[in-house]
Amino acid sequence: MEFLELLSPAFFLLAAAGAIIGIVFGAIPGMTATMAVAVCLPLTYTLGLQEGLALLLGLYVGGISGGLVPAILLNIPGTPSSITTTFDGYPMAQRGEAERALKICIVASLVGGVFSALVLFFFAPVLADFAIKFSYVEKFLMIFFALTVIASLSKNIVMGVFSGLLGVLLSLIGSYDVSDGGNGEYRLMLPFMEPYLAFGFSLLPVLIGLFGISTIIEEAEKGAKESSQEDKVNLTKGKPFRFSVFKGQVGNLLRSSSIGTFIGMLPGIGGSAASILAYTQQKTFPNSLTKWAPVSLKGWWRLSLPITV
Repeated sequence: MEFLELLSPAFFLLAAAGAIIGIVFGAIPGMTATMAVAVCLPLTYTLGLQEGLALLLGLYVGGISGGLVPAILLNIPGTPSSITTTFDGYPMAQRGEAERALKICIVASLVGGVFSALVLFFFAPVLADFAIKFSYVEKFLMIFFALTVIASLSKNIVMGVFSGLLGVLLSLIGSYDVSDGGNGEYRLMLPFMEPYLAFGFSLLPVLIGLFGISTIIEEAEKGAKESSQEDKVNLTKGKPFRFSVFKGQVGNLLRSSSIGTFIGMLPGIGGSAASILAYTQQKTFPNSLTKWAPVSLKGWWRLSLPITV
């Protein structure tokens, strides 16, 4: 095949180096995959086209993957796509199964990445033609469906719906730029707030604040001494990782991979909506619940992106 002629040792080395650097960026809350790409972008100026793309893809995929580390260990999603990881990953870490959760996540990420890569490699032109036909109406309905899914996951459906609507309200704060089809006026803010919220709330800092502050307050309530003792116990006890945890999960993996690949190819939706949809499908699909944390999607979009537990 012609594309094999473009692959060289430098291509794989740059992709691996980019993935490692991206994981470090993703594992630090606030240091996103986008930031990793932006920081390392000047390095690609001296590289060829294939080598530069290899480095950037490695950075992006590694950055998304690294978001699972703080999500599992700290209950703070490193990326928006890691939100659902906190639902089951952090409780596993509290039971002393942090290593098990991380390994499950890594293996599932590999499966999802290979699946999405194969699908896009063989069917990219067909999928591209299909994705272009999606208008704003279809995208709105899909995002609205993801919001209703959040409500269905809540113990109290009224509070779930209220939380979703509150999130939509907060996302409307700021100015609707003329370049995006708006009128340029400020929305939902008092005059003294305009210099500070002209561009609205950024998603990642809000997520880190919501999850991080609650975790910090909870740990502070326990007390430093008690918390350190619990952490020591949690790190030394728990079930070891075995590949047998994936027994009976083939359908779950394929279903989540398909959802992530389909939603990921649509512009403007992203992995966060895909992860929520895949997680909900696993939670509600008949006869598919398992004893270990369900596999949900973590941004399988743009060639090969990882999933979370």
